[in-house]
Amino acid sequence: MNSRLAGIRASFNGIDGFLVTDINNVRYFTGFSGSSGFLLITKTANFFVTDFRYKEQAGCEVEGWDIVIEKEKRAKTVSALAKKLGINRLGFEASVSYGFFDALSKKGIVLKPFKDFIERRRSVKEDREKALIKEAVRRAESAFLAVKPYIKTGAKEKRLARMLEENLKRGGCKCIPFDIIVASGKNSSMPHARPSEKRLEAGDLVVIDWGGEAGGYFSDMTRTLLIRGADIGKKREIYKTVLKANRKAVSAISPGIDSREIDNSARDVIKKAGYAGFFGHGTGHGIGLQVHESPYITWNRKERIREDMVFTIEPGIYVPGVGGVRIEDMVLVKPKGAEALTGLPRKLEVI
Repeated sequence: MNSRLAGIRASFNGIDGFLVTDINNVRYFTGFSGSSGFLLITKTANFFVTDFRYKEQAGCEVEGWDIVIEKEKRAKTVSALAKKLGINRLGFEASVSYGFFDALSKKGIVLKPFKDFIERRRSVKEDREKALIKEAVRRAESAFLAVKPYIKTGAKEKRLARMLEENLKRGGCKCIPFDIIVASGKNSSMPHARPSEKRLEAGDLVVIDWGGEAGGYFSDMTRTLLIRGADIGKKREIYKTVLKANRKAVSAISPGIDSREIDNSARDVIKKAGYAGFFGHGTGHGIGLQVHESPYITWNRKERIREDMVFTIEPGIYVPGVGGVRIEDMVLVKPKGAEALTGLPRKLEVI
């Protein structure tokens, strides 16, 4: 935690302190797992501010910070601290509301915006973070393998999603990172379909998107299976194309590369196969304390890939009336290339 603070302080330029209001960033610096709190970081002091509900919890979880229990509105609390410390200029992040910004400005505090200031630092994972993410992957894969025998003709999407959730919690996950997707047949052409009462049928593509949790860090993966049946040739072709795009994107990963080049590697495979109009989302996203965080692997956002980043690679093809395929893996950027964190088979399984 001290190295994280040192990194922030080293970047102070024209400010006396920095306000951290995004709760995920608060957790990053303090380990606080509650839902309300903010930080004031100065050149020489650290303040963690929360309300009475979290007084005891903060005392247990937050070490090395001066804990302040706010009794006034947030702007008044910050203003009082700033006056006490002789602070006139504060940096702030995007999560600051306009109302908070306006109230502080009226109290004479000069505010300077810092876009993605902390998020860029969070995108490079420390050893402890990498270990927790790997455990979140292990828990997710174990849950999937426990449910896999039940993925067959006649099973309901909702029931499979519920079984996955139960096994994730049984395996140690304190929470489910996001709503689990189980989408079969025509439903699978919707990238974020919600599980329904539909039963799996012969010839269905079945997209399953789920993740695990460990120590507040998340995993996110997708596998697509095919229910045995007639007329599955086109579905095999789509799967083969998506798998090739996935592998092409992973092989493009290296420190220093523009994230858009990774996205283009996957997108080019799908375009050449004639499915350009059926892949409309980004190729991947960072993951850690949040399911979606920096870096974003997409065509319209430039980010430099750095060693020890963790992100997903998840190309997909979604053809209405036919179905969809998505193959999502998690990777860790190494000095040369990428390490696959997900170990489940990628070869098409016809069940």
